[in-house]
Amino acid sequence: MAKDKFDILGPLFNEIGVELVEIVGGNPDGIFLYVEIGDRWISPNVFKDEGQQIRNLDGSRLLSDLLWEAWYTESEEGGIKRWSILEYEIKGGKFEVSFRYPDEVDVEVIDEERRQTALRARFGDKPIVYPPMPKTAFELKP
Repeated sequence: MAKDKFDILGPLFNEIGVELVEIVGGNPDGIFLYVEIGDRWISPNVFKDEGQQIRNLDGSRLLSDLLWEAWYTESEEGGIKRWSILEYEIKGGKFEVSFRYPDEVDVEVIDEERRQTALRARFGDKPIVYPPMPKTAFELKP
């Protein structure tokens, strides 16, 4: 009997959750993953609710690899579309995944407001703490 895509995606989304817990360093409650993906590019954003603030954490190569695997599991055959946005949340020891598709949103057009809207929907007006700039970064001035 051929494997259903959910037989593959279920364990794969569990692996994504395990990697997210590794990234945040422990307690899974309050993890939110926001991903935009397209042909040959991916933009995963990991957030952790710390009570009074939300921390944005760097992802990992393994997380990106798992997300690519999940995206490619969605075959373009038979009219099935691959998702463009994935939102993955862990609450109360369970994960919930939702998708948006190309006919709903065009992720090829850069729009930072999409991510901000998703964050506000989950966390309200809590401040977001981003990681510090790398020491190798520099600021361009006019």
